Amino acid sequence: MADIVRRVPALSFIDLSKVLVFVRPGRTGADGAYASCHSLCVPDSEPGYYFWRDRESGAVTRRTDWFVTRSPRVCVAGQDLQYLVSFALPRFCDQSLARSRKASLYNPALPAWVAKLDTIVHELYHMDPGGQGLRVFERADGSPLAGLHGAHFFEDVARMVNEYLDTRPDAELLEFLQHDFDGLTARYGGVVGTTFRQFPSYPRRYRQLLQPQPAAPQLGDVRIQDLHDTALTVFSDADLQLREFMPRTSRPVAAPVPAAA
Repeated sequence: MADIVRRVPALSFIDLSKVLVFVRPGRTGADGAYASCHSLCVPDSEPGYYFWRDRESGAVTRRTDWFVTRSPRVCVAGQDLQYLVSFALPRFCDQSLARSRKASLYNPALPAWVAKLDTIVHELYHMDPGGQGLRVFERADGSPLAGLHGAHFFEDVARMVNEYLDTRPDAELLEFLQHDFDGLTARYGGVVGTTFRQFPSYPRRYRQLLQPQPAAPQLGDVRIQDLHDTALTVFSDADLQLREFMPRTSRPVAAPVPAAA
């Protein structure tokens, strides 16, 4: 990622000291993303509450207290992070350009592992240059799109991947992308990644009750439903661990002892 950011001007604003890469489980052949970008700098939501209506009458029967949705704080090595990027293993390692929707965007002569490089650039491209969360795309009239991918998102990613490859990056740096999961395991004796100790959970947006509560809306005699949110709100180095991944399971491993200076 650091090499990509150095070589691709459109991504040069990214400060990777504020980005943590971690791993989530994702079986090969199962549905799901290969990777995801999680923003920790999304502003608090507007105050709101959940409510339930009677199916027949449409009347509100119960509601929760007012709350806002907030981003957790993740502080690693004394640095407050802005983004997390997660990769699904072994799924990420086993993707290929062949028969993927990415294939039409690339020269057929390129190796199949370029699909993995595309995924990495894809997640970096989600980071907002203004540091306000995930990148927002606009319609022709200037209004924001509801989705996370603009009309030319995938084409932009392919262009940046080709731009990066045209700079002739160090082949040794990209060597790990050339192997599928079994190939990596055979070559290096195992695949290990950073996870959170609450595995497979990881930092997510959480709900915080407003204190004091705003004046009750005009809903009559409506029961208040307790709103429980057990999500952690602060994470640090102590919440990280290493796990070895296998095709269908994983296990925690001890961190390596640093070599003497």
